[in-house]
Amino acid sequence: MKRLVGIALLILLMSVQVFAEAPADAQEDTYTLDRVVVLSRHNIRSPMSGSGSLLGDITPHAWFKWTSNPSELSLRGALLETTMGQYFRLWLEKEGLFPENYMPEDGEVRFYANAKQRTQATATYFSAGLLPVGNIPVERHADYDTMDPTFNPVLTFISPSYAEAVQEQIAAMGGIAGVRGIHAGLMDAITLLMDVTDMEESEAYEAGTYGNLLEDDSVVELAEGAEPSMNGPIRTATSVADALTLQFYETADAKEAAFGHDLTMEDWQSLHGIVDKYTDMLFGMPLLAVNEAHPLLMEIRSELTKEGRRFSFLCGHDSNLASVLSALGAEEYLLPDTVEQHTPIGVKLVFSRWLDENGAPAWTAELVYQNTEQLRAITPLSLEEPPVRCAVHFEGVKENERGMIGEEELLALFDTSIGAYDALVEEYSEEAAAEAA
Repeated sequence: MKRLVGIALLILLMSVQVFAEAPADAQEDTYTLDRVVVLSRHNIRSPMSGSGSLLGDITPHAWFKWTSNPSELSLRGALLETTMGQYFRLWLEKEGLFPENYMPEDGEVRFYANAKQRTQATATYFSAGLLPVGNIPVERHADYDTMDPTFNPVLTFISPSYAEAVQEQIAAMGGIAGVRGIHAGLMDAITLLMDVTDMEESEAYEAGTYGNLLEDDSVVELAEGAEPSMNGPIRTATSVADALTLQFYETADAKEAAFGHDLTMEDWQSLHGIVDKYTDMLFGMPLLAVNEAHPLLMEIRSELTKEGRRFSFLCGHDSNLASVLSALGAEEYLLPDTVEQHTPIGVKLVFSRWLDENGAPAWTAELVYQNTEQLRAITPLSLEEPPVRCAVHFEGVKENERGMIGEEELLALFDTSIGAYDALVEEYSEEAAAEAA
């Protein structure tokens, strides 16, 4: 049975939808905005590793001179997040949720971020744009620069049978060839990445320090209390492609960002597709997602029903967005006007609660993000120059004619996704129970 469930869930994920933009004022006058809950990815950061590491060794070219330490929010990221907060302020004022120069009472607004610098800083800058005179502190519930358990996408349960089922679900993405099939599907993008970075001309690559990106195998590793991880060419290519995308955002001359190559938008999307596939493998598989996202799903569920709350902002990582969306059964999508088509830098998953003329609640779900040109130009956002807003649809969840979800249905979706963790533990603990008998 569990094999069939895994296959069915995988088939669901393979149904890809290209989103159209959703209008910012989608609701008519008969609906009043009552509450907003946001799960955000941090904005632009420097690469995870600095000079003297993989990035410094694997290309003969010099990378962009970053404005922050490795993995920290960049100056551009700070500016972009502030203007995103300003846009939300204008939108919420327009909808009547916030008065101008809103100074919330205790408990009306909440900011909570993972304890990493890039997430804490993102929440701080968004808050400055949203509530410039509100002075709302950003909560931190773990030691600075560590992973808060709420945002840490680790596996809190694992067993041999569960690990086997996860590996099978990941391998199914590559067809009969398994993980090698996934690698084969990325070969054109990896070849382009190697060409753009002149990787084969670097001393480290010539020496085999980082293996052979075209021929080596990729191996997924699973352990209790740790994030799923990967060794091999897909992991290495992901690190380089991620840094190249960030360099594209930060560098005014697109040709300079590509180390002298002329790349199209499709080329940039192909390169970042390596990162998207890596994220899907480790955080987007249903069997992994319900495990990784469990504490964050409970946190979001609590905010959806928090009495007296008007606005909640939770800030984490692309792994958080990917696992939450997968655990909730979001229909798979390709986002428009961005080189990152799954979880763009700075993206927000926005749940908005609306009341009709009789006070009956319904919710909308959207992904809101700055498009690639807005990121590169640091475009000031406004109601006339908005970010991209795309509706999110959940498999099997009914919507009304305006694309809204009834409150009971949305809460039931969260409860089912949260309960899926306990069901997973029960199903895959049978082997452990048998051994203990």
